[in-house]
Amino acid sequence: MTLNSTFLSLFALISLFSSLSTTSSFPSYSSLAGLSERELDEVVAWLPQVLPPSPPPPLKFNGTKLVNDRDHPWKPIRKGDIRGPCPGLNTLASHGYLPRDGVATPSQIIEAVQEGFNMASATARFATYAAHLVDGNLVTDLLSIGGKTRRTGVDPPPPAIVGGLNTHSVFEGDSSMTRGDDFFGDNHSFNQTLFDQFVEYSNKYGGGFYNLATATELRHRRIQESIATNPQFDFTSPRFFTAFAESTFPYTFFVDGRISDRATAGLDMTNATLFFRDSKYPLDFWRPPAPTGGTGALQIFSAYPIAAGRNVNGVNTFTPDPTSADFSNICLLYTNFVNKTVKGLYPNPTGVLRRNLIINLGYFYNAFPGGVGECPEQFPYGTL
Repeated sequence: MTLNSTFLSLFALISLFSSLSTTSSFPSYSSLAGLSERELDEVVAWLPQVLPPSPPPPLKFNGTKLVNDRDHPWKPIRKGDIRGPCPGLNTLASHGYLPRDGVATPSQIIEAVQEGFNMASATARFATYAAHLVDGNLVTDLLSIGGKTRRTGVDPPPPAIVGGLNTHSVFEGDSSMTRGDDFFGDNHSFNQTLFDQFVEYSNKYGGGFYNLATATELRHRRIQESIATNPQFDFTSPRFFTAFAESTFPYTFFVDGRISDRATAGLDMTNATLFFRDSKYPLDFWRPPAPTGGTGALQIFSAYPIAAGRNVNGVNTFTPDPTSADFSNICLLYTNFVNKTVKGLYPNPTGVLRRNLIINLGYFYNAFPGGVGECPEQFPYGTL
């Protein structure tokens, strides 16, 4: 072997070890932002890349049953466990229907909301894939039900954001019933002041229960409060829809399934405290008697109709946004979400990220409440 060939071989060996050191020591939870194209190729090759599985099927037995059972005991949150803005998901995690650390796959979430709350299959899939597409890690197929965590894996490059369900303005939004607006600093923790208002309205309009009548008045109140106090209040799609849907969830999912007229009977305040504050099923709690979704959302909206819009120049400057979807154009919810929200987060994905975006967008479309076929499917990243 000549001196030159020996030197070249040694240089190649050093380069190999240098490359291995860079990639193998790169934390799986670190952002890819700022890496060169060569570094990005090297790092991505070392990351766990999950092919998104098909969504779980509907429940085989979809009647009412005891869900606060011995196989799913409530346990207090441990150090490092994650909880977020959704009391239903928090409860499912605290009872072990979801991983107790608060990080789950879309399939686990769909299975959990069906098993633990008898959420209709299409509703479960639509909500889960909408959240996952904007807040989850599409490479590792993991989603935090709360804040950003390294346990979901590596971040994609900007402008994409992987922050969990606490992330503001993509899935979570303003005028929540028991969580404050993001503008005020905490959009995910239980807010006692807002819960006191929840109780006040339940007493005033529901005879001590949170029911459809209570939901109608409290939804209107929370919107008006945000208009008057939050200079950055945004009530455009998709938040426009999720706000009315979430108003139905307490009397839809948190009322014992052995009570027949759930929208009228409503949720009592003792059990409301358990769900919203403690992430806990009531004792001897049975899930709803049949798969269900956001029953009554359109009724709540129709009582106090409001255009989708936002405060444009400080408080009390609410202005309609004609480009936002609303109840008169449900298909626009789908097309705007895909072509503006998701495409804005992932303008030019490649490789496994593009593949998984295409797959998850397909799962989302197949669950769309506007009806497959009635709203043309969008393919912002092409097809596989």
